Amino acid sequence: GYASKTPGVMHACGHDGHTSILLGAAKYLAETRNFDGKAVLIFQPAEEGGAGGKAMCDDGMMDRWGIQEVYGLHNMPGLPVGEFAIRPGALMASSDEFNITVTGKGGHAAAPHDAIDTTLVASQIVVSLHSIVSRNVDPVKRVVLTVGTFETDSTASNVIAHTAKLQGTVRSLDPEYRTQAETWVRRVAESTAAAFGATAEVEWVPGYPVTINDENGTAHAVEAAQAVSAKVTAETPPIMPSEDFSYMLEQRPGAYIFLGNGDTQMCHHPAYVFDDEAIPLGCSWFAELVERRMPAA
Repeated sequence: GYASKTPGVMHACGHDGHTSILLGAAKYLAETRNFDGKAVLIFQPAEEGGAGGKAMCDDGMMDRWGIQEVYGLHNMPGLPVGEFAIRPGALMASSDEFNITVTGKGGHAAAPHDAIDTTLVASQIVVSLHSIVSRNVDPVKRVVLTVGTFETDSTASNVIAHTAKLQGTVRSLDPEYRTQAETWVRRVAESTAAAFGATAEVEWVPGYPVTINDENGTAHAVEAAQAVSAKVTAETPPIMPSEDFSYMLEQRPGAYIFLGNGDTQMCHHPAYVFDDEAIPLGCSWFAELVERRMPAA
């Protein structure tokens, strides 16, 4: 069964369903052999957080198996079962993390003039960070910055903190903005802290790149989808989650597509359910791609 074997813990993203889809495609392709060439089926581990796609690329997978094009699939809650959605260009965002440690001077709430109020400084940094997207980014481009945690070392309501820690993410659909974001975050944090007589130390943790679909690869993916589904959206809007299939698309042309999972909660929600009805369509899509890209003589 697909259910987690650890009580109270599940991944809730449908990767068991994805594995079933690729196994189904493997079974069909092995039995029919209706293609001329070599089909490499990639069971990618550790997609979320573990950068399994990067590890496979770093390990020389593309050259070792002679891979010329690469295609991937993920279920999409909210899209009706049996439908496909894709777009050329940026489909999913990059995702980088930052950790900011702000150091002021601890003290007593009754004597703020003898301290440097780190909580105030860190709060000002949070507010100023959000000016990056509104003032530095072209309004028609997509960048999203989120400060997810804010923690001080103050132990009571009348204690002015000595240090504060912020954690957040920056996501972008534009590789150029992804590169600039680090410079902007460092400048805002360090300069804002300095204005108050405090210091800010920024740790930048690079995450996954932008998932960019090759134009020809997208066309091939659409053709295969249209062969197995009556509803294929070829210009779906991009979304801001990230995906480490992006590393594979940096090395080879190809595309990433969404397969409808119906009216269920989003991935990682406790009530998420993978719809098994989507499995045959996913299998057929992979098989169609192989047979169309490497037609039998």
